[in-house]
Amino acid sequence: MLDFHCVRTVCPYCGAGCHLLLEVLDGKLVGTLPCKEDPVSDGKLCAKGWNAWRYVEHPERLRTPLLRRGSVLEPVTWQEALEFLAAKLWGIREEHGPQAIGFFASAKCTNEENYLIQKLARAVMGTNNVDHCARL
Repeated sequence: MLDFHCVRTVCPYCGAGCHLLLEVLDGKLVGTLPCKEDPVSDGKLCAKGWNAWRYVEHPERLRTPLLRRGSVLEPVTWQEALEFLAAKLWGIREEHGPQAIGFFASAKCTNEENYLIQKLARAVMGTNNVDHCARL
């Protein structure tokens, strides 16, 4: 017996916020459908929306942080990756000042996540160098 159901969610690509239905078959994501009653997309999806599900199970998708050691990228824990990043950012800030650092937000993030990025830039790092790519 096949187990098929749809899960309603928001498309991860642009900032428009179109709803879509993810098709799940036997616990595996297998496709996308437009959400007919969505007032944003009027029951339609762009090419990115139609294919939004494909990256989830893609064999080349990164699933763990990587750090370069010499010429090799090695898997590390999230804790190690975040500590490395924090040390580098603080080092740049100390040596060159806060204006040497910039943050680039993403249309794939939620509004709340983008708010936190700019808050990190301004309140923690002391820079107003924040940009965003919200092209459709």
